[in-house]
Amino acid sequence: MRDPDHLPISMGKLGIWTMLDNYPYQDCVALAQNVEQKGYGTLWVPEAFGRDPFVTLTLLARETQNIKLATGIANIYARDPMAMNAARNSLDEICGGRLILGLGVSHSEIVSPVRKHEYGKPLSTMRAYLEAMEQAPYQAPVSEPRSPVLLAALREKMLGLAGEQADGAHPYFVTTEHTARAREILGPDKILAPEQKVLLVKDAGEARSIARKFMTLYLGLQNYRNNLLTLGFNESDFEDGGSNRLVDAIVAWGDETTILKRIEEHWQNGADHVCIQPLRPDGEPGFDPKAIAAFAPN
Repeated sequence: MRDPDHLPISMGKLGIWTMLDNYPYQDCVALAQNVEQKGYGTLWVPEAFGRDPFVTLTLLARETQNIKLATGIANIYARDPMAMNAARNSLDEICGGRLILGLGVSHSEIVSPVRKHEYGKPLSTMRAYLEAMEQAPYQAPVSEPRSPVLLAALREKMLGLAGEQADGAHPYFVTTEHTARAREILGPDKILAPEQKVLLVKDAGEARSIARKFMTLYLGLQNYRNNLLTLGFNESDFEDGGSNRLVDAIVAWGDETTILKRIEEHWQNGADHVCIQPLRPDGEPGFDPKAIAAFAPN
């Protein structure tokens, strides 16, 4: 198990990753304060079709003290490099250096038809974007050290870029085997913070049925499918909401002991930080407070 002291920012070994768009802002604040009180190191807020994550995190920054605040991820097609750099520096100043900036190229299925942008080649697009961010003018205070930048990297080339031009990687919708592969590619000195879906449901049929509801969107996105194919899955695993083998690899379900074992496998395979996504047992979007309490570090 890795020594967290090598990290450029203390993220804690465990964090929470959750969609917040279905909750009023006062509930988002209550969650952030609860997660901080329970000892989680980082709260991850994604960007999809709802609120701007930088607005949400700015609010949460003013209502929390120590917990790190991460974008998981901020879509590079939503902001040009100068705007992203400004958002990064502004929020990092507001939160006192607690920001972790997760960046990703999103998906062609979303960027082109929804955002109306031309979807470029992921690797060259991200490389150019990072370089442009570094060169972007910013005439306001800049916190030092600057917030870490993690890439939503899945396959070898993007993981390599995360090791070369960023501070590490934040892989999403992955297995523990992927974590081992990512660590090998990133090398020993970069942050590796995979997401892991957890579901406190013991019955196999019920758990898999709920898990498939959360997996449907992702199985329709080619980036995730291509990555899973490199991990030993095949096209038949994507049918009917996902095979049992795939569902069980992506969603850790069962009792607390079983789920904790999966989290520990990520750590053993080289993860510095695991952000758990506590899926609701009723299958609705959002988080499960019981799971947050069950795996609390404090």
